[in-house]
Formats: sequence, C-alpha cells, structure tokens
Amino acid sequence: MGKDVIVACDFASAEQTFAFLDKFTGRKPFVKIGMELYYAEGPAIVREIKARGHKIFLDLKLHDIPNTVKKAMAVLRNLDVDITNLHAAGTKNMMRAALEGLTREDGTRPLLIAVTQLTSTDQQSMEEDLLIEKPIDQVVMHYASCAKEAGLDGIVCSPLEAGKVHDTCGKNFLTITPGVRFADGDVGDQKRVMTPAQAKEIGSDYIVVGRPITAAADPVAAYERCVAEFCD
Repeated sequence: MGKDVIVACDFASAEQTFAFLDKFTGRKPFVKIGMELYYAEGPAIVREIKARGHKIFLDLKLHDIPNTVKKAMAVLRNLDVDITNLHAAGTKNMMRAALEGLTREDGTRPLLIAVTQLTSTDQQSMEEDLLIEKPIDQVVMHYASCAKEAGLDGIVCSPLEAGKVHDTCGKNFLTITPGVRFADGDVGDQKRVMTPAQAKEIGSDYIVVGRPITAAADPVAAYERCVAEFCD
C-alpha cells in the first residue's frame, strides 16, 4: 500500500455512515471504523462497507491477555479488513499472539499495527495519570521497537513522531497518524497535531482524518484537499 488518507467514520449508526459515504461518487476513500460504529452495528457494517469497495481500517484497539486477543483476532480476520490494531502496552507476548490469531490458514492476514500513546495524551497527563515519567517520544519509540520485534507492520503515532519511528524501526515500518488538521481548522481535543502537508513531509505513511472531513460543509472537497496535500 502507498500513502493514503483514511477517513474516520466516527458515526453512531449505519444510516449516518452510508449517508456520508454516498456523497463519494468518484474515488472511494479508505475508511476507519472505530469502536462507536462497530459497537452500534456489529460486523455487518464492516462487510457492507467492504462490499461497496472501500478499504477498511478496523480500529478496535484490542488490549487483553494474549490468549483472549488471539481468539478475538481469529474472529476479526474473517471480516476481510485491510488494517486492524491493538495497544502496544499489552506487551510483546500479546502482540505475537494477536498475529497468530489474525493469520489465516493460507498465510494471509490484514496489516496489524500497534497504538503507542494516544494523540490526546501529552507529557503531563502521561506522567500524572499513567505514572510514566520518561519523555513521551522515548516511550513511543520503545513501544514501536517492541511492536517491530513482535512482528507487527507498524504503529499508530502522532505525526510528530513518524520520522523518528522510521529512523528507529526502518522506512518499511508503517506509521499511521491521527491528529491531522488543516492549517485553518480547529484542533478539537487533539493535543499533538499537524497538517496533511506537514505529515507528508515528516514521513507519515497514512493519515487518519475525521472531523475536518466528516464535519465539513463539503466533505468530498475536504477529502480531495486532504489527498492533494498528503498524497500528490
């Protein structure tokens, strides 16, 4: 896969989701299905969006004991998504177990990426809430290295860390970066953000964009703008 813009379809229902996706009569965007939509509609929403021709990043952020995650991934592998994820904080053993569960009998599997630190987390909240006192970029790099050692394909990280991740783990280790906003947009509850053009320059492989596209007056135009800034 090359660079791409992934649209976060953070909607509460299939009706809202398809009303949004129906606007795209040309290029079909890569879609992220997160917890809100998946828990509302279940696996059927994944199958329907896939049947419409969209690539899918299933963003459920699994984090549990290794055997439980392995069994859950064995179920998710049948949904034919393109990318799925888990929390790197679950340890290398959990990540290896996830890979085992995600791999089909013919050896194929979706890409598996790890969440390092959420883009809503900053140094202060990491120290005060999680009692992690190392610098946040050091923590992200450590989690990234653990994910690579476990055999994963990449990580979710802030675009601010994408370049360092490639320096640490190699250029083929994927960086999927949320927290992307247009220069003239609202940052919302994200604390570590960057524009699509800046994310491209620093080396992000995929950017995940939600409200700047889904809440735009013209979502298709906003999506095409994002693609032009990041991919072209």
